[in-house]
Amino acid sequence: MENKSTNKNKHLNIDDRLEIQACLDRQMTFKAIGKLLGKDQTTISKEVKKHIDVRDDGLLSLDMDGCSKIREVCPELLRAPFVCNPCKKRHARCKYMKQFYHAKNAQKEYEALLSESREGIPLNKESFYEMDRIVTDGIKKGQHLYHIMNTHDLGVSKSTLYRHLKRGYLSASPLDFPRVVKFKTRSVRQGQYVPKAAKEGRTYDDFLSYIAEYNVKSWVEMDTVIGLIGGKTIMTFDFTFCNFMFGRLLEGNTAAEVTDKISRIKESLSGSDSDDVSFGEVFPLILTDNGGEFANVSAIENSIDGEKETSLFFCDPYRSSQKPYVEKTHTMFRDIVPKGTSFEDFTQKTVDLIFSHVNSVKRKSLRGKTSFEVFSFLFGADVANKLGIRLIPAQQVVQSPKLLKK
Repeated sequence: MENKSTNKNKHLNIDDRLEIQACLDRQMTFKAIGKLLGKDQTTISKEVKKHIDVRDDGLLSLDMDGCSKIREVCPELLRAPFVCNPCKKRHARCKYMKQFYHAKNAQKEYEALLSESREGIPLNKESFYEMDRIVTDGIKKGQHLYHIMNTHDLGVSKSTLYRHLKRGYLSASPLDFPRVVKFKTRSVRQGQYVPKAAKEGRTYDDFLSYIAEYNVKSWVEMDTVIGLIGGKTIMTFDFTFCNFMFGRLLEGNTAAEVTDKISRIKESLSGSDSDDVSFGEVFPLILTDNGGEFANVSAIENSIDGEKETSLFFCDPYRSSQKPYVEKTHTMFRDIVPKGTSFEDFTQKTVDLIFSHVNSVKRKSLRGKTSFEVFSFLFGADVANKLGIRLIPAQQVVQSPKLLKK
């Protein structure tokens, strides 16, 4: 069967719609159809509901006086898939009005809508002045814009009217609108992201291929936790096989800070002792997000001597669900440091203390063991200590903001 994963973020075509119709006839769920086509199940659901074809089979429903009455809605049509395609009685005559999903009709409706949207609506001088008059008269009466637009066919969208208003094209001013002056323009904070070139060969799909090829069962997920905007942040590392997490305090959320802290981790692990391990042995595979602080790929992947020792991959934009382990362990961090707490008074010792308590919590997923114990069993307690983490006796573990008040 053809792999349709490349269909993501693309419009459905006639082949996709024929496939949807055939799958509905075979009683497949939206989730199964989406997986087959490489689409989200909500995309399939919206497609079917948007192009429902109601069929009148000629059956009349009469009341006691012999007058026709409204046909009842089939209870099966009130839930997915909302059409009669998978119904075994679809070819039989029943008392309910039938509705189907037909691929060819859906494609025709889609093409018609696409054509209309591309043509746009012509607006000449006369029609613009007429639109301006209608809007201005309505606003002077205290009418809301939604009311005006649904009372008159203005030929433009709501966003277009607001653009005209902002640029001063309309006779009415923002002061005349009931709600416009109540709101400040939302400030847009431009985030820094990893350059596209740096992600070449390091995308999330590349990550999935890598772990499949090398049969990798665990890795390290890297992220940052923000205190107050513009202040100190904490870079976190989560080892997925046991959810052992440690952090490094950053003075700013920058690539230079991340590079400096990772270099120090590499130096602390690599010493002259025979029991020392390299950064690559402890961090062979790292998965992180698209934050610009992780843009210096070579500094993360390469050893102090410049040799590659780690493989770094990036999640898809706005897909934090692709690194669930670190996100889940962050909730334990937030038990101690609630959202909105400033990190300005934190030191690295504060961060180490917090994660020492987090890693000393007995976990059901580890059969009553702590993350510290499982991590130390594999790498040794000395490595955990070099990462700033020590084991807290079970009776002394504090998993609340009281820890920092001490």
